[in-house]
Amino acid sequence: MKISKLQITHFRGIQEATLFFKDHTLLVGKNNIGKSTICEALDLVLGPDRLNRMDAIDEYDFYNGDYYYEEGEAPKQIHIEVILTDISIEMQGVFRNHMEFWHQKRQEILDQGEIEATDEEFVEMCLRLQFIGQYDRDEDEFSAKTYFSHSPDEDEGEFREVPKRRKREIGFLYLRALRTGRRALSLERGTLLDILLRIGEIRPKFWEKTRTRLEELDPPLEESIGVLRKVLDNLELRIGQYIPLPNDEKASTLHVSQLTRDHLRSTLSFFMKSSGEQKPVPFQRLGTGTLSTMVFAMLSAIAELKKENIIFAMEEPEIAVPPHTQRRIIEYLLEQTTQAFVTSHSPYVIEMFDPENIKILKKEEGSKVTGVDITYAGLKPKNYRRKIRHSIAEVILGNAVIVGEGLTELEVLSAAAKILEQDRDNFPFDLSGVTIFEAEGDGNITDWGKFFKSIGLSTFAFFDKMQRSADQIQELNEAFDFYKEIDHKAIEKLLADEVPVSIQWAFLQELKENGEIANGPHLPEMQPDDVTVGKLLDEALRQKKGERRSASLVEKCTMEELPITIKTFLEEIYRKFKQPEEVPLMEFEEEGNGATEPDEE
Repeated sequence: MKISKLQITHFRGIQEATLFFKDHTLLVGKNNIGKSTICEALDLVLGPDRLNRMDAIDEYDFYNGDYYYEEGEAPKQIHIEVILTDISIEMQGVFRNHMEFWHQKRQEILDQGEIEATDEEFVEMCLRLQFIGQYDRDEDEFSAKTYFSHSPDEDEGEFREVPKRRKREIGFLYLRALRTGRRALSLERGTLLDILLRIGEIRPKFWEKTRTRLEELDPPLEESIGVLRKVLDNLELRIGQYIPLPNDEKASTLHVSQLTRDHLRSTLSFFMKSSGEQKPVPFQRLGTGTLSTMVFAMLSAIAELKKENIIFAMEEPEIAVPPHTQRRIIEYLLEQTTQAFVTSHSPYVIEMFDPENIKILKKEEGSKVTGVDITYAGLKPKNYRRKIRHSIAEVILGNAVIVGEGLTELEVLSAAAKILEQDRDNFPFDLSGVTIFEAEGDGNITDWGKFFKSIGLSTFAFFDKMQRSADQIQELNEAFDFYKEIDHKAIEKLLADEVPVSIQWAFLQELKENGEIANGPHLPEMQPDDVTVGKLLDEALRQKKGERRSASLVEKCTMEELPITIKTFLEEIYRKFKQPEEVPLMEFEEEGNGATEPDEE
């Protein structure tokens, strides 16, 4: 069983969203874009335990807190709808009265008049469920329920509620980053350990045995604290003056608790030690990484007990977990679950997903959330795979990309940007979500531009001069919002032409003093003419392209001394990502200053 469509209305920061899924899905995007909201929405409609809570939803679950309606108005609703496909024959039998037909290519449910199309290649059985949350004026409380959207046995406009046991058969599990970990190993209702016990059918005897052992505590609790027994005996004598008590045995005793099952659930806790010398401690006191790994271990146990169908939603598996563990977690999800939904900012997680299974979330005007699917868009798959972890993962989480022709361009642009960002009017690229990216050659520039443009990013480029056809120029114009082709065939020549000669000569002298130019160009004792200095610099920069010499040269410049071509190119991009309004300093009046004393009577 898999989720093929999710529709959200009026829930938290999402006013409207319609998303389609094929298989496992990685949800990426900026902070507060809606990744966690999507997981929470799935939990509301599919989670078997969420709706049993007293506070399944509250005012802040409604978009902009807009939940209240006047008498005579229609209630304002949170509406979440999920379409489940790839349903086994067994599950089709379980939900037979509520099944519909889903057209895979059209990505829609067939109308009743389209029944003849059910034999088509792309049509399959589906189950549609909807969650409705609203405020009840009469009861002054919130209601939250999941229904079968197709309820033919009910009256027109009425829907049958989905029983909790049916939700369990769907097999949806949700791990909320660290928030789940803090109570996952307790025995409270709805925790992962509770789910594991129920799936394993470890039921009442567990609790009864625990209660019995506490009742039979030997020696009795009050005998270990002798003075308490005297107090209880005295109380018995006083009570016996008013009501009859047994004379042959003690009528009162002490127990560790009221011994209800729910009390035991909140009291019992998982203890564990992390080294041979350490005593076991409550699981909440363990390291965050250990806790996250323990929680995942328990989730994997649940998945194995219910391996025939498991839909998994997991937030940020990278938190406090090293890269190799991140990869193992994702590998397990992709191989052992029916469908997994993961949110992440980690390149080690992102690289584990095929591009067609990555959905970049965007928020449009009116808080409408959409999902952009990644396609190669003409890019060679090998180039994508080679750069996904170290470069692409960062770019797709941002707003814009500057494609530099090679490593030297990347290093030089980065160095120049650091200098320009000393000016407060130039908002840092890191904060603007602008990434500088290496294309690894002129021949790849356009392909990378098309790829980044296809996933909704602003695109810029900086590259050397070369002969281009009219078609190639047209492709550049389509792939980039703005680009700069320099007037030189190599960036080293641009630096030799535009960096002040005094800085060039000082840089060459420094290389010589450090013994880094022994096998390079011969440097005269006295500074030669400007043209000769430029030639010597060009030769020195080309000689060691992999040693970051060009960037080191740029770093010696002040803002005014930066090469004008690079400076004007970057300033054009800074203008597109303006500095936010400056936050004023907080000012506090000293006690007694500006304050009026109260009138004396």
